Amino acid sequence: MTKIGIILGSTRPGRNGEAVARWVYDIASKRTDAEFELVDLLDYKLPHLDEALPPSLGQYSQPHTQEWANKIASFDGFIMVTPEYNHSTSGALKNAIDYLYAEWNNKAVAFVGYGGLGGARAVEHLRLIAGELQMADVRSQVSLSLFHDFENFSVFKPGDFQIEALNTTLDQVLAWSEALAPLRAA
Repeated sequence: MTKIGIILGSTRPGRNGEAVARWVYDIASKRTDAEFELVDLLDYKLPHLDEALPPSLGQYSQPHTQEWANKIASFDGFIMVTPEYNHSTSGALKNAIDYLYAEWNNKAVAFVGYGGLGGARAVEHLRLIAGELQMADVRSQVSLSLFHDFENFSVFKPGDFQIEALNTTLDQVLAWSEALAPLRAA
């Protein structure tokens, strides 16, 4: 069965992303066409990239890198839940992505962004990064506004229409993950 990792891309204390990622997981886990797992960057304690060799060589020397690589390698596709900080994604998510290379290749990725403009600029940056990692980013995304989908900018209360956007995004990431399976098997 196709396995999708839902990556919580914020490690900030009091982060809004935890509620968002749990919402994504709760909706996704009701589906029967794939397995979903919530992956919280806080659980991996990745320091700033500390591998001497480029990730494209796959010669990881640090135990935390090996643990992270094994986790990411276990998935067929991803949903990245990202805040928008300063017109981009979080440093923690970018750092976690930069640790690896082959583990991301030939996998689909979808995005759920949140912020003043729904995380749109963070998602656009992640789409560029995904291309370099040979990932297929799907068209649909979920854009959650701090003004409309959060009460007082901190209590997550998504509009009902966001569920439809999430289901479309899930459909696309699953379809592309399955379509890319022959490339991953090669």
